[in-house]
Amino acid sequence: MQARHTLLLDGASLPARELVGGKAWSLARMRALGLNVPPAFVVTTETCRQFHESGGVMPAGLMDEVMAGVAWLEKTTGRRLGAAQRPLLVSVRSGAPVSMPGMMDTVLNLGMSDDSELALARETGAPGFARDTHRRFCEMFARIVLRAEIGALDPSDGPAGWRAAIAARGCGEVPADPAAQLESAIRAVFHSWNGRRARKYRQHHGVPEAMGTAVTVQAMVFGNSDERSGTGVLFSRNPLTGDPVPYGEYLARAQGEDVVSGSHTPEGLDALARRMPEVHRELLSACAVLERDNGDVQDIEFTVERGRLYLLQARPAKRSPAAAVRCAVDMVREGRIGPPEALSRVSAEQVRLLLRPRLPAGFDPSAASVLARGEAASPGVGAGVVAADADEAERLHALGHAVVLARPTTSPEDVHGMLVAAAIATEKGGSTSHAAVVSRQLGVPCVVGCGEGALAGLAGRMVTVDGTSGRVFEGALPVEQPAAGSDPALAALLEWASAEAPLRVLPAACGVPRATLDLDAIEGGEDPARTAGLLAGTRGASGSVLNTDAGVQAAVEAGLEFIVVREVLPALLAACAARRHAAAAA
Repeated sequence: MQARHTLLLDGASLPARELVGGKAWSLARMRALGLNVPPAFVVTTETCRQFHESGGVMPAGLMDEVMAGVAWLEKTTGRRLGAAQRPLLVSVRSGAPVSMPGMMDTVLNLGMSDDSELALARETGAPGFARDTHRRFCEMFARIVLRAEIGALDPSDGPAGWRAAIAARGCGEVPADPAAQLESAIRAVFHSWNGRRARKYRQHHGVPEAMGTAVTVQAMVFGNSDERSGTGVLFSRNPLTGDPVPYGEYLARAQGEDVVSGSHTPEGLDALARRMPEVHRELLSACAVLERDNGDVQDIEFTVERGRLYLLQARPAKRSPAAAVRCAVDMVREGRIGPPEALSRVSAEQVRLLLRPRLPAGFDPSAASVLARGEAASPGVGAGVVAADADEAERLHALGHAVVLARPTTSPEDVHGMLVAAAIATEKGGSTSHAAVVSRQLGVPCVVGCGEGALAGLAGRMVTVDGTSGRVFEGALPVEQPAAGSDPALAALLEWASAEAPLRVLPAACGVPRATLDLDAIEGGEDPARTAGLLAGTRGASGSVLNTDAGVQAAVEAGLEFIVVREVLPALLAACAARRHAAAAA
Protein backbone atom coordinates (compact mmCIF):
# COMPACT_ATOMS: atom_id res chain seq x y z
CA MET A 1 0.00 0.00 0.00
CA GLN A 2 1.30 3.44 -0.93
CA ALA A 3 2.39 5.59 2.00
CA ARG A 4 0.17 8.57 2.76
CA HIS A 5 2.16 10.24 5.53
CA THR A 6 5.84 9.52 4.76
CA LEU A 7 8.29 9.63 1.86
CA LEU A 8 11.71 7.99 1.47
CA LEU A 9 14.46 10.50 0.63
CA ASP A 10 16.35 8.11 -1.61
CA GLY A 11 17.13 10.61 -4.40
CA ALA A 12 15.05 8.70 -6.95
CA SER A 13 12.69 11.66 -7.25
CA LEU A 14 12.55 15.20 -5.94
CA PRO A 15 9.46 15.74 -3.75
CA ALA A 16 7.65 19.09 -3.54
CA ARG A 17 9.25 21.42 -1.00
CA GLU A 18 5.79 22.39 0.28
CA LEU A 19 5.15 18.73 1.16
CA VAL A 20 8.45 17.74 2.78
CA GLY A 21 9.98 21.03 3.94
CA GLY A 22 13.26 22.61 2.98
CA LYS A 23 15.49 20.31 5.05
CA ALA A 24 14.15 17.07 3.57
CA TRP A 25 14.08 18.58 0.07
CA SER A 26 17.77 19.43 0.35
CA LEU A 27 18.61 15.88 1.48
CA ALA A 28 16.80 14.39 -1.51
CA ARG A 29 18.52 16.83 -3.87
CA MET A 30 22.00 16.21 -2.44
CA ARG A 31 21.50 12.45 -2.67
CA ALA A 32 20.43 12.83 -6.32
CA LEU A 33 23.63 14.80 -6.98
CA GLY A 34 25.67 11.89 -5.67
CA LEU A 35 26.81 13.62 -2.48
CA ASN A 36 27.30 11.62 0.70
CA VAL A 37 24.14 12.04 2.80
CA PRO A 38 23.01 9.78 5.67
CA PRO A 39 19.78 8.02 4.62
CA ALA A 40 16.51 9.56 5.77
CA PHE A 41 12.74 9.59 5.34
CA VAL A 42 10.24 12.34 6.08
CA VAL A 43 6.80 12.77 7.64
CA THR A 44 4.99 15.34 5.51
CA THR A 45 3.72 18.84 6.32
CA GLU A 46 0.22 17.65 5.42
CA THR A 47 0.44 15.11 8.24
CA CYS A 48 1.40 17.91 10.63
CA ARG A 49 -1.66 19.88 9.56
CA GLN A 50 -3.87 16.82 10.14
CA PHE A 51 -2.32 16.44 13.60
CA HIS A 52 -3.21 20.00 14.60
CA GLU A 53 -6.66 19.92 12.98
CA SER A 54 -7.51 16.83 15.04
CA GLY A 55 -6.48 18.50 18.28
CA GLY A 56 -3.16 16.70 18.61
CA VAL A 57 -4.16 13.16 17.63
CA MET A 58 -1.61 11.22 15.57
CA PRO A 59 -3.17 10.32 12.17
CA ALA A 60 -4.23 6.69 11.73
CA GLY A 61 -1.51 4.56 10.18
CA LEU A 62 1.25 7.14 10.71
CA MET A 63 3.38 5.08 13.07
CA ASP A 64 3.06 2.00 10.84
CA GLU A 65 4.54 4.06 8.01
CA VAL A 66 7.20 5.49 10.30
CA MET A 67 8.33 2.01 11.33
CA ALA A 68 8.38 0.98 7.67
CA GLY A 69 10.68 3.95 7.08
CA VAL A 70 12.85 2.79 9.98
CA ALA A 71 13.03 -0.67 8.38
CA TRP A 72 14.35 0.99 5.19
CA LEU A 73 16.97 2.88 7.22
CA GLU A 74 17.97 -0.41 8.86
CA LYS A 75 18.33 -2.15 5.51
CA THR A 76 20.31 0.76 4.05
CA THR A 77 22.71 1.10 6.98
CA GLY A 78 22.99 -2.52 8.10
CA ARG A 79 21.99 -1.46 11.61
CA ARG A 80 18.87 -1.98 13.74
CA LEU A 81 17.02 0.44 15.98
CA GLY A 82 17.31 -0.75 19.58
CA ALA A 83 19.65 -3.63 18.73
CA ALA A 84 22.31 -4.94 21.10
CA GLN A 85 24.72 -5.18 18.15
CA ARG A 86 25.30 -2.49 15.51
CA PRO A 87 22.50 -0.28 16.85
CA LEU A 88 20.88 2.37 14.67
CA LEU A 89 20.42 5.81 16.21
CA VAL A 90 18.43 8.50 14.42
CA SER A 91 17.88 12.25 14.49
CA VAL A 92 14.35 13.65 14.43
CA ARG A 93 14.34 17.13 12.90
CA SER A 94 11.74 19.74 12.03
CA GLY A 95 11.66 21.36 8.60
CA ALA A 96 9.14 23.88 7.27
CA PRO A 97 8.86 24.76 3.56
CA VAL A 98 10.21 28.23 4.51
CA SER A 99 13.49 28.30 6.41
CA MET A 100 12.91 28.98 10.12
CA PRO A 101 16.37 28.30 11.60
CA GLY A 102 16.25 27.13 15.19
CA MET A 103 12.58 27.97 15.69
CA MET A 104 11.35 24.38 16.11
CA ASP A 105 12.59 21.29 17.87
CA THR A 106 15.15 18.58 17.12
CA VAL A 107 16.05 15.38 18.98
CA LEU A 108 19.40 13.70 18.29
CA ASN A 109 20.74 10.22 19.14
CA LEU A 110 17.24 8.73 19.44
CA GLY A 111 17.20 4.98 19.98
CA MET A 112 19.84 5.15 22.69
CA SER A 113 19.47 2.79 25.65
CA ASP A 114 21.75 0.95 28.06
CA ASP A 115 22.09 -1.89 25.54
CA SER A 116 22.78 0.51 22.66
CA GLU A 117 25.46 2.27 24.68
CA LEU A 118 27.23 -1.01 25.40
CA ALA A 119 26.99 -2.03 21.74
CA LEU A 120 28.43 1.30 20.53
CA ALA A 121 31.25 1.04 23.06
CA ARG A 122 32.15 -2.49 21.87
CA GLU A 123 31.88 -1.57 18.19
CA THR A 124 34.01 1.58 18.37
CA GLY A 125 36.30 0.70 21.24
CA ALA A 126 35.39 4.09 22.68
CA PRO A 127 33.21 3.76 25.78
CA GLY A 128 33.63 7.48 26.51
CA PHE A 129 32.03 8.33 23.16
CA ALA A 130 29.14 5.93 23.79
CA ARG A 131 28.52 7.34 27.27
CA ASP A 132 28.68 10.95 25.97
CA THR A 133 26.15 10.11 23.25
CA HIS A 134 23.81 8.51 25.80
CA ARG A 135 23.99 11.60 28.02
CA ARG A 136 23.31 13.91 25.09
CA PHE A 137 20.20 11.91 24.19
CA CYS A 138 18.82 11.97 27.74
CA GLU A 139 19.35 15.72 28.05
CA MET A 140 17.73 16.51 24.73
CA PHE A 141 14.80 14.11 25.13
CA ALA A 142 14.09 15.51 28.60
CA ARG A 143 14.23 19.12 27.43
CA ILE A 144 12.46 18.80 24.07
CA VAL A 145 9.99 15.94 24.52
CA LEU A 146 9.26 15.89 28.25
CA ARG A 147 9.58 19.69 28.60
CA ALA A 148 11.58 19.15 31.76
CA GLU A 149 13.52 22.16 32.99
CA ILE A 150 16.83 20.39 33.25
CA GLY A 151 20.35 21.62 32.71
CA ALA A 152 23.45 19.62 31.90
CA LEU A 153 23.38 16.13 33.38
CA ASP A 154 26.38 15.14 35.49
CA PRO A 155 28.46 12.69 33.40
CA SER A 156 29.52 10.86 36.57
CA ASP A 157 25.93 9.92 37.47
CA GLY A 158 25.56 7.44 34.60
CA PRO A 159 22.36 6.43 32.78
CA ALA A 160 20.46 5.31 35.89
CA GLY A 161 21.27 8.56 37.67
CA TRP A 162 20.28 10.59 34.61
CA ARG A 163 16.92 8.85 34.29
CA ALA A 164 16.27 9.35 38.00
CA ALA A 165 17.14 13.06 37.77
CA ILE A 166 14.75 13.46 34.84
CA ALA A 167 11.94 11.52 36.51
CA ALA A 168 12.36 13.69 39.63
CA ARG A 169 11.26 16.69 37.58
CA GLY A 170 7.76 15.16 37.43
CA CYS A 171 7.44 15.54 33.65
CA GLY A 172 7.63 11.84 32.77
CA GLU A 173 10.39 9.36 32.03
CA VAL A 174 12.63 8.56 29.08
CA PRO A 175 11.16 5.36 27.55
CA ALA A 176 13.47 2.44 26.90
CA ASP A 177 11.50 1.36 23.80
CA PRO A 178 12.94 3.18 20.75
CA ALA A 179 9.58 3.08 18.93
CA ALA A 180 8.00 4.92 21.88
CA GLN A 181 10.90 7.40 21.85
CA LEU A 182 10.33 8.00 18.15
CA GLU A 183 6.58 8.53 18.40
CA SER A 184 7.06 10.97 21.30
CA ALA A 185 9.73 12.89 19.41
CA ILE A 186 7.59 13.24 16.27
CA ARG A 187 4.72 14.47 18.40
CA ALA A 188 7.04 17.02 20.06
CA VAL A 189 8.22 18.35 16.70
CA PHE A 190 4.61 18.73 15.54
CA HIS A 191 3.80 20.63 18.75
CA SER A 192 6.82 22.91 18.28
CA TRP A 193 5.17 24.36 15.15
CA ASN A 194 2.85 26.23 17.52
CA GLY A 195 5.50 26.98 20.13
CA ARG A 196 6.00 30.55 21.27
CA ARG A 197 9.25 31.16 19.41
CA ALA A 198 7.91 29.69 16.14
CA ARG A 199 4.75 31.82 16.32
CA LYS A 200 6.76 34.98 17.03
CA TYR A 201 9.05 34.20 14.09
CA ARG A 202 6.14 33.59 11.71
CA GLN A 203 4.41 36.79 12.77
CA HIS A 204 7.60 38.81 12.29
CA HIS A 205 8.39 37.33 8.86
CA GLY A 206 4.85 36.86 7.53
CA VAL A 207 5.09 33.06 7.29
CA PRO A 208 1.63 31.47 6.89
CA GLU A 209 0.32 29.84 10.07
CA ALA A 210 -1.21 26.87 8.23
CA MET A 211 1.99 25.79 6.48
CA GLY A 212 3.06 23.19 9.07
CA THR A 213 6.39 21.45 9.56
CA ALA A 214 7.68 18.20 8.16
CA VAL A 215 9.62 15.78 10.37
CA THR A 216 12.81 14.27 8.98
CA VAL A 217 14.05 11.00 10.51
CA GLN A 218 17.68 10.39 9.56
CA ALA A 219 20.38 7.91 10.47
CA MET A 220 22.84 9.50 12.91
CA VAL A 221 26.48 10.09 12.12
CA PHE A 222 28.74 10.99 15.01
CA GLY A 223 30.99 14.03 15.06
CA ASN A 224 31.84 13.24 18.67
CA SER A 225 33.22 9.79 17.80
CA ASP A 226 37.01 10.31 17.88
CA GLU A 227 39.84 12.73 16.99
CA ARG A 228 39.06 12.36 13.26
CA SER A 229 35.46 13.39 13.86
CA GLY A 230 33.74 16.74 14.20
CA THR A 231 31.01 18.98 12.90
CA GLY A 232 30.71 22.35 11.24
CA VAL A 233 28.89 24.83 9.08
CA LEU A 234 30.12 26.10 5.71
CA PHE A 235 28.85 29.05 3.67
CA SER A 236 29.73 29.09 -0.01
CA ARG A 237 30.34 32.86 0.36
CA ASN A 238 30.96 35.07 3.36
CA PRO A 239 27.52 35.73 4.93
CA LEU A 240 28.75 38.90 6.64
CA THR A 241 30.39 40.72 3.74
CA GLY A 242 29.38 38.76 0.63
CA ASP A 243 33.01 38.11 -0.34
CA PRO A 244 33.02 35.24 -2.90
CA VAL A 245 35.11 32.85 -0.80
CA PRO A 246 33.96 29.89 1.35
CA TYR A 247 33.49 30.76 5.00
CA GLY A 248 32.80 28.46 7.90
CA GLU A 249 33.57 26.97 11.27
CA TYR A 250 34.55 23.55 12.58
CA LEU A 251 34.36 21.97 16.03
CA ALA A 252 36.28 18.75 16.63
CA ARG A 253 34.74 15.86 18.60
CA ALA A 254 31.31 17.51 18.67
CA GLN A 255 27.77 17.21 17.38
CA GLY A 256 25.96 19.86 15.35
CA GLU A 257 23.96 21.23 18.26
CA ASP A 258 27.23 22.24 19.94
CA VAL A 259 27.92 24.68 17.07
CA VAL A 260 24.50 26.13 16.31
CA SER A 261 23.50 26.48 19.97
CA GLY A 262 26.50 28.70 20.65
CA SER A 263 27.37 26.61 23.72
CA HIS A 264 30.86 26.01 22.29
CA THR A 265 33.09 28.40 20.37
CA PRO A 266 34.36 26.63 17.23
CA GLU A 267 37.52 27.17 15.22
CA GLY A 268 37.74 28.48 11.68
CA LEU A 269 37.41 26.11 8.76
CA ASP A 270 41.18 26.06 8.43
CA ALA A 271 41.18 23.82 11.52
CA LEU A 272 39.56 21.11 9.41
CA ALA A 273 42.06 21.75 6.59
CA ARG A 274 44.96 21.20 9.02
CA ARG A 275 43.54 18.04 10.58
CA MET A 276 42.05 16.36 7.50
CA PRO A 277 43.03 18.15 4.26
CA GLU A 278 41.39 15.51 2.07
CA VAL A 279 38.04 15.98 3.85
CA HIS A 280 38.40 19.76 3.55
CA ARG A 281 38.94 19.46 -0.21
CA GLU A 282 35.92 17.18 -0.56
CA LEU A 283 33.80 19.66 1.41
CA LEU A 284 34.79 22.61 -0.79
CA SER A 285 34.08 20.56 -3.90
CA ALA A 286 30.59 19.70 -2.61
CA CYS A 287 30.08 23.35 -1.72
CA ALA A 288 30.82 24.42 -5.30
CA VAL A 289 28.44 21.78 -6.68
CA LEU A 290 25.61 22.92 -4.40
CA GLU A 291 26.02 26.63 -5.15
CA ARG A 292 26.10 25.94 -8.89
CA ASP A 293 23.07 23.63 -8.69
CA ASN A 294 20.98 25.98 -6.55
CA GLY A 295 22.16 29.25 -8.08
CA ASP A 296 22.39 30.85 -4.65
CA VAL A 297 24.70 31.16 -1.66
CA GLN A 298 24.58 27.94 0.35
CA ASP A 299 24.56 27.29 4.11
CA ILE A 300 25.80 23.71 4.55
CA GLU A 301 25.79 21.67 7.75
CA PHE A 302 28.23 18.77 7.79
CA THR A 303 29.63 16.10 10.07
CA VAL A 304 32.88 14.17 9.82
CA GLU A 305 32.76 10.68 11.37
CA ARG A 306 36.08 8.89 11.65
CA GLY A 307 37.49 10.72 8.64
CA ARG A 308 34.43 10.42 6.39
CA LEU A 309 32.41 13.48 5.34
CA TYR A 310 28.60 13.53 5.53
CA LEU A 311 26.37 16.41 4.42
CA LEU A 312 23.34 16.97 6.65
CA GLN A 313 21.64 19.99 5.10
CA ALA A 314 22.05 22.66 2.44
CA ARG A 315 19.84 25.73 2.20
CA PRO A 316 20.00 29.29 0.89
CA ALA A 317 22.20 31.15 3.37
CA LYS A 318 20.87 33.78 5.72
CA ARG A 319 23.10 36.76 5.12
CA SER A 320 23.62 40.28 6.38
CA PRO A 321 22.09 43.14 4.35
CA ALA A 322 25.55 44.01 3.01
CA ALA A 323 26.17 40.40 1.96
CA ALA A 324 22.72 40.12 0.35
CA VAL A 325 23.50 43.12 -1.86
CA ARG A 326 27.05 42.03 -2.69
CA CYS A 327 26.08 38.43 -3.51
CA ALA A 328 23.12 39.43 -5.69
CA VAL A 329 25.20 41.87 -7.74
CA ASP A 330 28.20 39.55 -8.01
CA MET A 331 26.05 36.68 -9.24
CA VAL A 332 24.66 38.86 -12.02
CA ARG A 333 28.18 39.82 -13.04
CA GLU A 334 29.22 36.14 -12.94
CA GLY A 335 26.35 35.26 -15.28
CA ARG A 336 24.63 33.01 -12.73
CA ILE A 337 21.40 35.05 -12.48
CA GLY A 338 19.82 38.04 -14.22
CA PRO A 339 18.99 41.49 -12.77
CA PRO A 340 15.31 40.62 -12.07
CA GLU A 341 16.38 37.65 -9.92
CA ALA A 342 18.98 39.80 -8.17
CA LEU A 343 16.29 42.35 -7.29
CA SER A 344 14.13 39.60 -5.82
CA ARG A 345 16.96 38.56 -3.50
CA VAL A 346 17.38 41.97 -1.86
CA SER A 347 14.49 43.35 0.13
CA ALA A 348 13.67 47.00 0.69
CA GLU A 349 14.09 46.41 4.43
CA GLN A 350 17.62 45.05 3.95
CA VAL A 351 18.62 48.20 2.09
CA ARG A 352 17.00 50.38 4.76
CA LEU A 353 19.08 48.54 7.34
CA LEU A 354 22.19 48.98 5.23
CA LEU A 355 21.55 52.71 5.04
CA ARG A 356 21.12 53.02 8.78
CA PRO A 357 23.58 55.20 10.71
CA ARG A 358 27.08 53.80 11.33
CA LEU A 359 30.20 54.90 13.13
CA PRO A 360 31.88 57.78 11.27
CA ALA A 361 34.63 56.87 8.81
CA GLY A 362 37.21 58.72 10.90
CA PHE A 363 36.09 57.19 14.19
CA ASP A 364 38.98 56.59 16.59
CA PRO A 365 38.27 53.54 18.80
CA SER A 366 40.84 54.72 21.34
CA ALA A 367 38.62 57.73 22.05
CA ALA A 368 35.85 55.47 23.39
CA SER A 369 35.76 52.99 26.25
CA VAL A 370 35.65 49.39 24.98
CA LEU A 371 33.64 47.19 27.35
CA ALA A 372 34.01 43.93 25.43
CA ARG A 373 35.56 42.48 22.28
CA GLY A 374 34.34 39.47 20.31
CA GLU A 375 33.76 38.17 16.81
CA ALA A 376 31.90 40.35 14.33
CA ALA A 377 28.82 38.26 13.51
CA SER A 378 26.34 40.70 11.91
CA PRO A 379 27.49 44.15 10.72
CA GLY A 380 26.03 47.50 11.66
CA VAL A 381 25.83 49.66 14.75
CA GLY A 382 23.14 49.60 17.44
CA ALA A 383 22.91 51.42 20.76
CA GLY A 384 20.62 50.90 23.71
CA VAL A 385 20.14 49.92 27.31
CA VAL A 386 21.51 46.46 28.06
CA ALA A 387 18.95 43.76 28.91
CA ALA A 388 20.33 40.50 30.27
CA ASP A 389 17.38 38.34 29.20
CA ALA A 390 14.79 38.29 26.43
CA ASP A 391 11.79 39.03 28.66
CA GLU A 392 13.49 42.16 30.02
CA ALA A 393 14.39 43.26 26.48
CA GLU A 394 10.76 42.94 25.44
CA ARG A 395 9.60 44.87 28.52
CA LEU A 396 12.06 47.74 27.99
CA HIS A 397 11.19 47.96 24.30
CA ALA A 398 7.50 48.22 25.18
CA LEU A 399 8.39 51.19 27.40
CA GLY A 400 10.00 52.94 24.43
CA HIS A 401 13.68 52.20 25.15
CA ALA A 402 16.24 51.12 22.58
CA VAL A 403 17.59 47.79 23.85
CA VAL A 404 20.79 45.76 23.49
CA LEU A 405 20.33 42.08 24.36
CA ALA A 406 23.46 40.74 26.09
CA ARG A 407 23.45 37.03 26.95
CA PRO A 408 25.97 34.26 27.64
CA THR A 409 24.52 32.73 24.45
CA THR A 410 21.13 32.80 22.75
CA SER A 411 18.75 29.96 22.03
CA PRO A 412 15.42 29.78 20.21
CA GLU A 413 13.78 30.68 23.55
CA ASP A 414 15.31 34.18 23.24
CA VAL A 415 13.82 35.05 19.86
CA HIS A 416 11.15 37.40 21.23
CA GLY A 417 13.91 39.51 22.78
CA MET A 418 16.06 39.38 19.65
CA LEU A 419 13.18 40.68 17.54
CA VAL A 420 13.05 43.95 19.51
CA ALA A 421 16.80 44.44 20.05
CA ALA A 422 18.81 47.23 18.45
CA ALA A 423 21.88 44.97 18.79
CA ILE A 424 22.91 41.64 20.32
CA ALA A 425 26.06 40.51 22.11
CA THR A 426 26.97 37.06 23.50
CA GLU A 427 29.79 35.70 25.62
CA LYS A 428 30.00 32.35 23.82
CA GLY A 429 29.49 31.05 20.29
CA GLY A 430 30.92 31.74 16.86
CA SER A 431 29.74 33.27 13.59
CA THR A 432 27.51 30.26 12.83
CA SER A 433 25.87 30.15 16.27
CA HIS A 434 22.15 30.75 16.82
CA ALA A 435 22.77 34.40 17.79
CA ALA A 436 24.84 35.08 14.67
CA VAL A 437 22.52 33.37 12.16
CA VAL A 438 19.31 34.91 13.48
CA SER A 439 20.90 38.37 13.83
CA ARG A 440 22.03 38.33 10.21
CA GLN A 441 18.56 37.35 9.06
CA LEU A 442 17.01 40.15 11.12
CA GLY A 443 19.67 42.65 10.06
CA VAL A 444 20.55 43.33 13.70
CA PRO A 445 24.17 44.18 14.63
CA CYS A 446 25.73 41.33 16.59
CA VAL A 447 28.99 40.49 18.36
CA VAL A 448 29.57 36.93 19.62
CA GLY A 449 32.21 35.11 21.64
CA CYS A 450 33.16 38.04 23.89
CA GLY A 451 34.41 35.61 26.53
CA GLU A 452 32.83 34.03 29.57
CA GLY A 453 31.73 36.70 32.03
CA ALA A 454 32.65 39.55 29.66
CA LEU A 455 29.09 40.92 29.57
CA ALA A 456 28.21 40.25 33.20
CA GLY A 457 27.25 43.39 35.06
CA LEU A 458 26.30 45.42 31.96
CA ALA A 459 22.53 45.20 32.56
CA GLY A 460 20.96 48.64 32.66
CA ARG A 461 23.96 50.43 31.10
CA MET A 462 23.84 52.31 27.79
CA VAL A 463 26.19 50.73 25.25
CA THR A 464 26.94 50.81 21.53
CA VAL A 465 27.50 47.51 19.70
CA ASP A 466 29.58 47.64 16.51
CA GLY A 467 28.82 44.41 14.67
CA THR A 468 31.34 45.31 11.98
CA SER A 469 34.43 45.46 14.21
CA GLY A 470 33.22 43.12 16.98
CA ARG A 471 33.32 45.64 19.83
CA VAL A 472 30.96 46.81 22.56
CA PHE A 473 31.49 50.44 23.62
CA GLU A 474 30.42 52.42 26.66
CA GLY A 475 27.58 54.89 26.01
CA ALA A 476 25.74 55.95 22.84
CA LEU A 477 28.36 56.91 20.25
CA PRO A 478 27.84 59.42 17.40
CA VAL A 479 26.99 57.94 14.01
CA GLU A 480 26.77 59.06 10.37
CA GLN A 481 24.26 58.37 7.58
CA PRO A 482 25.66 56.46 4.56
CA ALA A 483 24.53 57.26 1.01
CA ALA A 484 23.37 54.59 -1.46
CA GLY A 485 25.26 56.19 -4.35
CA SER A 486 28.60 55.75 -2.59
CA ASP A 487 28.42 51.94 -2.81
CA PRO A 488 28.99 50.40 -6.29
CA ALA A 489 26.78 47.38 -5.53
CA LEU A 490 23.91 49.58 -4.34
CA ALA A 491 24.40 51.77 -7.41
CA ALA A 492 24.01 48.69 -9.63
CA LEU A 493 20.80 47.72 -7.83
CA LEU A 494 19.54 51.29 -8.21
CA GLU A 495 20.10 51.13 -11.97
CA TRP A 496 18.35 47.76 -12.36
CA ALA A 497 15.46 48.65 -10.06
CA SER A 498 14.85 51.96 -11.87
CA ALA A 499 14.44 49.99 -15.10
CA GLU A 500 12.18 47.32 -13.55
CA ALA A 501 9.94 49.35 -11.22
CA PRO A 502 6.37 50.08 -12.35
CA LEU A 503 6.64 53.75 -11.27
CA ARG A 504 9.27 56.46 -10.88
CA VAL A 505 10.72 57.17 -7.44
CA LEU A 506 11.96 60.70 -6.77
CA PRO A 507 14.11 61.84 -3.82
CA ALA A 508 12.41 64.32 -1.50
CA ALA A 509 15.71 66.20 -1.17
CA CYS A 510 15.40 67.33 -4.80
CA GLY A 511 11.99 68.93 -4.31
CA VAL A 512 8.39 67.89 -4.92
CA PRO A 513 6.78 68.19 -8.40
CA ARG A 514 3.73 70.41 -8.67
CA ALA A 515 1.28 67.59 -9.48
CA THR A 516 1.95 65.78 -6.21
CA LEU A 517 -0.63 64.79 -3.58
CA ASP A 518 0.73 65.21 -0.03
CA LEU A 519 -0.69 62.28 1.91
CA ASP A 520 0.58 63.74 5.19
CA ALA A 521 -1.87 66.62 4.72
CA ILE A 522 -4.91 64.33 4.30
CA GLU A 523 -6.82 62.67 7.12
CA GLY A 524 -6.04 58.95 7.04
CA GLY A 525 -3.08 59.48 4.70
CA GLU A 526 -0.76 57.74 7.15
CA ASP A 527 -2.78 54.50 6.97
CA PRO A 528 -1.54 52.06 4.27
CA ALA A 529 -4.97 50.37 4.24
CA ARG A 530 -6.54 53.65 3.04
CA THR A 531 -3.72 54.83 0.79
CA ALA A 532 -4.86 53.18 -2.44
CA GLY A 533 -8.34 54.72 -2.15
CA LEU A 534 -6.95 58.18 -1.41
CA LEU A 535 -4.66 58.01 -4.45
CA ALA A 536 -7.41 57.29 -6.99
CA GLY A 537 -7.03 59.58 -10.01
CA THR A 538 -3.66 60.95 -8.81
CA ARG A 539 -0.46 61.04 -10.89
CA GLY A 540 2.00 61.24 -8.02
CA ALA A 541 2.19 61.48 -4.24
CA SER A 542 4.45 62.17 -1.27
CA GLY A 543 4.05 61.39 2.42
CA SER A 544 5.61 59.36 5.21
CA VAL A 545 3.50 56.26 4.42
CA LEU A 546 5.35 55.93 1.10
CA ASN A 547 8.55 55.20 3.02
CA THR A 548 7.04 51.80 3.92
CA ASP A 549 6.59 48.69 1.77
CA ALA A 550 2.83 48.76 2.34
CA GLY A 551 2.60 52.38 1.23
CA VAL A 552 4.61 51.71 -1.93
CA GLN A 553 2.43 48.68 -2.72
CA ALA A 554 -0.67 50.86 -2.41
CA ALA A 555 0.86 53.39 -4.80
CA VAL A 556 1.59 50.64 -7.33
CA GLU A 557 -1.95 49.27 -6.99
CA ALA A 558 -3.34 52.78 -7.54
CA GLY A 559 -1.37 53.07 -10.79
CA LEU A 560 0.66 56.15 -9.81
CA GLU A 561 3.28 57.49 -12.21
CA PHE A 562 5.66 58.60 -9.45
CA ILE A 563 6.18 58.89 -5.68
CA VAL A 564 8.45 61.15 -3.64
CA VAL A 565 10.34 59.53 -0.72
CA ARG A 566 13.35 59.98 1.58
CA GLU A 567 15.34 56.99 0.23
CA VAL A 568 14.93 56.04 -3.42
CA LEU A 569 16.37 52.51 -3.58
CA PRO A 570 14.24 50.91 -0.82
CA ALA A 571 11.08 52.33 -2.45
CA LEU A 572 12.15 51.03 -5.88
CA LEU A 573 12.76 47.55 -4.46
CA ALA A 574 9.37 47.64 -2.72
CA ALA A 575 7.73 48.66 -6.01
CA CYS A 576 9.44 45.77 -7.84
CA ALA A 577 8.29 43.39 -5.12
CA ALA A 578 4.72 44.70 -5.40
CA ARG A 579 4.75 44.03 -9.14
CA ARG A 580 6.05 40.48 -8.61
CA HIS A 581 3.35 39.89 -6.00
CA ALA A 582 0.64 41.11 -8.37
CA ALA A 583 1.97 38.92 -11.19
CA ALA A 584 2.05 35.85 -8.93
CA ALA A 585 -1.53 36.48 -7.79
CA ALA A 586 -2.83 36.96 -11.32
